[in-house]
Amino acid sequence: MPAVTVENPLTLPRVAAPAEAVARPVLAVTTAPSGFEGEGFPVRRAFAGINYRYLDPFIMMDQMGEVDYAPGEPKGTPWHPHRGFETVTYIIDGIFDHQDSNGGGGTITNGDTQWMTAGSGLLHIEAPPESLVTSGGLFHGLQLWVNLPAKDKMMAPRYQDIRGGNVQLLTTPDGGALLRIIAGELDGHQGPGVTHTPITMIHATLAPGAEITLPWREDFNGLAYVLAGRGAVGAERRPVQLGQTAVFGSGGSLTVRADEKQDSHAPDLEVVLLGGQPIREPMAHYGPFVMNTREELQQAFDDFQKGRLGTIPAVHGMTGSGPSGA
Repeated sequence: MPAVTVENPLTLPRVAAPAEAVARPVLAVTTAPSGFEGEGFPVRRAFAGINYRYLDPFIMMDQMGEVDYAPGEPKGTPWHPHRGFETVTYIIDGIFDHQDSNGGGGTITNGDTQWMTAGSGLLHIEAPPESLVTSGGLFHGLQLWVNLPAKDKMMAPRYQDIRGGNVQLLTTPDGGALLRIIAGELDGHQGPGVTHTPITMIHATLAPGAEITLPWREDFNGLAYVLAGRGAVGAERRPVQLGQTAVFGSGGSLTVRADEKQDSHAPDLEVVLLGGQPIREPMAHYGPFVMNTREELQQAFDDFQKGRLGTIPAVHGMTGSGPSGA
């Protein structure tokens, strides 16, 4: 970890919060419970137990793996529907194939992101390619769900394939951290992901002892999820480690620091930083559907059962049946 890196971060543009920026306090640190998704791949539920008022516009996030599969073990999801939101699948290590009922999809690997706007709805499947199933190997990634406002929930579905080499790379004044902007903007630097709901998504790698204090839009919320390693968040240096999410309060900057000593299997602190402009609309959420009212939720189920979200292609190597939450 990770696939997208540089030998000398000091060759990159540098960012830091202005000295007058008000530091965001840490409101809470939660620990993700472990579970299984799809056909049985391990996940950590990053946002479990966090009040939605602090997550909006984000709905959920799963850390998939990190797992080193033996031959024959790699797993994916069966065919399943989506409506009313966007799924962001970020592969740090490994490879995943995607396909949908509209003919979209592709392969993402080592630093790639697939941004799928479900909108009015589709059927979707995610699975390891046959070569990975045969050989086994490392698999590690994230799937984030981003809500859509009511006016966009029934828009036409679309894909964005964001290759790892296209993410915006930045560093801090001392070069102690590598920042990958997947979507949104940081200090005037724009990531490649185009979002309907204004958000920022950053994967940061901090060397042992390094600290980042980044400017953060005051109209955004602020979340930090630890993918690997140990460190501290906020000016108060609240301890965090693998599988924990920090919820920040209001302000114009947020701070993350890596511990001086890290575990041998995780030499750096790896953190995903998320910020978004709250939608502040009623949300009706069940399984793979995220709407505004219970009536719209029922309509989504009815449309799925009547085949209005598409049909599974008759011939393809990726097979399966039934709904899933992934």
